[in-house]
Amino acid sequence: MNRVSVFKSILWIILGLGLSAGITRMIFGLGSVTNLSDTTPWGLWKGFNVVPGIALAGGGFVLTAIIYVMRKSEYHRYAKISVLLALLGYITAATALVAELGLPWLVWHPVIYWQHHSALFEVAWCVMLYLLVLFLEFIPVPLEETGWLASVRRFLTKYKIVLVILGIMISTLHQSSLGTLFLITPEKLHPLWYSSLLPILFFISAVAIGPLMVILAVNVISYLYRRELEEAKLARLGLFSVGVLVVYGLIRLVDLIVTGKFGELVSGSWPMVVFWIELSLMVLIPIVFLSFKRLRYSRVALSVATASGVLGMGLNRANVAGIMLVNTGRPYIPTVFEVFISLGIVSAAVLVFLFCVERFKMWEGKWDDPRNRDEAPPEFDRVSDVWLGTPRLAYRSLYSLIFVFSLALGFALISGDRLRSEGIPDIEAAPARGGDTLFIDGNRDAYGVAFAHLDHSDRLGGDTACVQCHHMNIPLDKNSACYRCHGKMYTPVDMFRHDWHASPDGGNLACRECHPADLPRTAATAQACDHCHQDLIPPGATIEVVDYEAPAYTDAMHILCIDCHSREAELSAENDNLDQCAACHTMRQLTQMPPEKRTLFRDTTINHVIIPGFEEIDRNEGRSQ
Repeated sequence: MNRVSVFKSILWIILGLGLSAGITRMIFGLGSVTNLSDTTPWGLWKGFNVVPGIALAGGGFVLTAIIYVMRKSEYHRYAKISVLLALLGYITAATALVAELGLPWLVWHPVIYWQHHSALFEVAWCVMLYLLVLFLEFIPVPLEETGWLASVRRFLTKYKIVLVILGIMISTLHQSSLGTLFLITPEKLHPLWYSSLLPILFFISAVAIGPLMVILAVNVISYLYRRELEEAKLARLGLFSVGVLVVYGLIRLVDLIVTGKFGELVSGSWPMVVFWIELSLMVLIPIVFLSFKRLRYSRVALSVATASGVLGMGLNRANVAGIMLVNTGRPYIPTVFEVFISLGIVSAAVLVFLFCVERFKMWEGKWDDPRNRDEAPPEFDRVSDVWLGTPRLAYRSLYSLIFVFSLALGFALISGDRLRSEGIPDIEAAPARGGDTLFIDGNRDAYGVAFAHLDHSDRLGGDTACVQCHHMNIPLDKNSACYRCHGKMYTPVDMFRHDWHASPDGGNLACRECHPADLPRTAATAQACDHCHQDLIPPGATIEVVDYEAPAYTDAMHILCIDCHSREAELSAENDNLDQCAACHTMRQLTQMPPEKRTLFRDTTINHVIIPGFEEIDRNEGRSQ
């Protein structure tokens, strides 16, 4: 087998494994193949496919700008390749988003439901529009192979400059807006990566690395198809990236120094090591290898520089989008099936790229696999040899066999426990019947309560019992989760949010809409919440809004659960210990709990409670006696 055949075989293996995991995810949900959770909703797919993929696809708008706006016609032969890379890069990002979000039939929602204050809304619109522009830019290439729609191809080719300008404008908007997404994470993103200049840094880095991605792609396919590489022309294109990388590196380092983060650069921590590795790959190595003419005109050095820049860009985006996000709760480690899906999406894009290179005139001619050009009749050395047809047909059969085998292997590797999972295994508080068990861990520190939701619902009256716990709903919601109102662990929460209701960006309500004109503007004289929100308190719920203040999350849980458990304990001799801590917090959880957490378990119904092996905890003071 030659280089192209071996490379394609590897890609088909990865695609089969990825497709099996992807099908499982779409049928059985995220939990069947991922370790994503409410605390870590952004995982490998956004950190590896979406954010880096869009950045590396920047070569499309950068190279077309160099060719058509800056009039550098010497790079015209790479225009089709750059547009194809950009188109596949954006399709890859969109596919990864669909794999993570699910519900692909609702992908049109941003078109109808406008959230014009959201940076993500702007990114969604720009990505959709740019995908359309890239499609219109590339479609004349396959239309060359057909005799129909020639007038469409001539029209698009004639007005290509309009599409180029639109592509540059849209790309400029959303490349920077991707950085804007992370401006809301100052407490979560590590200081070495968080900056108010993230939108600018994202845009500049895309402009710098985009051409390097095109050079790397041309270098790889030239090697695979054994074609001559125009080192001199590509070296001059790489020199363009050097100046932009210098600007990017200076802005990033000066910003860290000005904002007082210089100490992080020499702290000796592992994030510091990752930062310098990233900066070396993305900035230092490409600058060194591309600045010197002798190195720049060497195929090996050009390969090292471009590959280093692309890897550094990918690491940077992955750090910002996930790796360096801290304080998100439990640690997130992607499963092997997440890796399969991520690599499978990339493999599918590369296979489409190679198909276009072989079937369409991406250059002066088609770059077909050398083995496929040999259409000589078969020759057999032994009677047992089997002829699978011409080389092209034989390789199709081989790739099909490899893909089907890897697809079956992928399905076989998926754990049946994940598919059949119902609730939390090995938790003593889980009901014997199993299923629908929630792990209430408001503090996100792995110390919580296994709550048999379905068991409680059935015992208390089915659907009619929902209002006993879900006693208030936020507007446009049903059975709101507890944390939606009880948003703080240990302190009361302002559940009304007066500033939001009065803000133009929020409720945009005038004072007179809640406060009578002839009375003082106080909470006592304001309209009740249900004056505007008719479904705020569901029928049958027993709750009274006092001072528009919700208890802390811990207090809300204990008040709600212990009061009900106390009533049950009085009515049933079998459940006389139901109001004790160990009834919900199993002894194993209690004995594993660090001392500083023990004061959380104070009884809100009785004065104090004795837990075996613990000190006596006073309800009012919340400290050990």
